[in-house]
Formats: sequence, C-alpha cells, structure tokens
Amino acid sequence: MTSNSPHKFTLLKLDTPEHLLALSRAETNAPKRLRLLAISHFLEGRNRTEISHILKVSRLSVNTWVAKYLSQGLAGLEAKKAKGRGCPLSMKQREQLSDFIDKQSRSTKGGRLTGEGVRAYIAEQFQINYHPNAIYKLLKLLGFSWITSRSRHPKQSQEAQDEFKKTAD
Repeated sequence: MTSNSPHKFTLLKLDTPEHLLALSRAETNAPKRLRLLAISHFLEGRNRTEISHILKVSRLSVNTWVAKYLSQGLAGLEAKKAKGRGCPLSMKQREQLSDFIDKQSRSTKGGRLTGEGVRAYIAEQFQINYHPNAIYKLLKLLGFSWITSRSRHPKQSQEAQDEFKKTAD
C-alpha cells in the first residue's frame, strides 16, 4: 500500500494507560477494576511500591498483577473461577437422574416428586448421600426449577367433574 492510497490504517496500541483507565471505569467487577488501575499506573511509569500505596493494596498483589499482565496480557487480569468441590455425580449419572425426574414429572399415576424423593433415588441408585439442601442446588445445575403443582389423583375423572359442574348450576 502506498502513502498516496486513500485508505490509511492507524495502528492503535490498546494497552495504554488511558485505555486501561477507560476499561477500569467501565468494569463492574471491583477486584478486576483494581487490577486494571494498577496496570494503568504501572504503564504510566510508577513503581510497584507507589502503586500499592495509591491503591491501598499489598505490594505482593501489585507484583502478582504486573507479572500476570506482562506474561499473559489483559487475559492475565481475569478472575479465576473458584475451584470448590465438584459434583459427586458423573455426567452419565446426572443424565440418568434428569431422565428419572422428567419421567416422574410427566407420570399420570399421581403423587409428587419431592426433594426427599430425589435424594432417596440418588442414595438408592448411586450410593451417594446428599444433604437435603444440596438437592435443590443439584436440580438447578441440571436445569430444573423447583415449581410444585397440584397433583392429580389417579382416579380423577374429567367427565365426572364436567357432569358435576352441569348439575351444580
């Protein structure tokens, strides 16, 4: 491309102190905002001790953020997902449980599926004991919302109800 060309491309360096400051202002996550501000100050030429005093954080934190930024760029400033304990059920077991819940919810035999019923099914089928509170978290993980409906009695007859309504008037 020649300099006489009507199309001129300007290369913008995104990792400027001003850009990082703008990103920090738009950031809703407070810890990430702090990390972006620290890197903005670093790119302005401030030393890590000054940055830690300005932001009122430890120098070790600033050192960690700068090191991650220098090695990974802006991606290094993202928060890591908390590890925590994983689900004790395997993917196959979760699929089996989802099928069971779906089948029970569509059953025409009446009755209700309760959290205790789901917990008992898991204990019987997979020999895994869940706390009752954890059942509802598991159901949310599986994509179920815990909405109860009025159950239908197995001997319920729509015809009998319609006949009753006619005679009641």
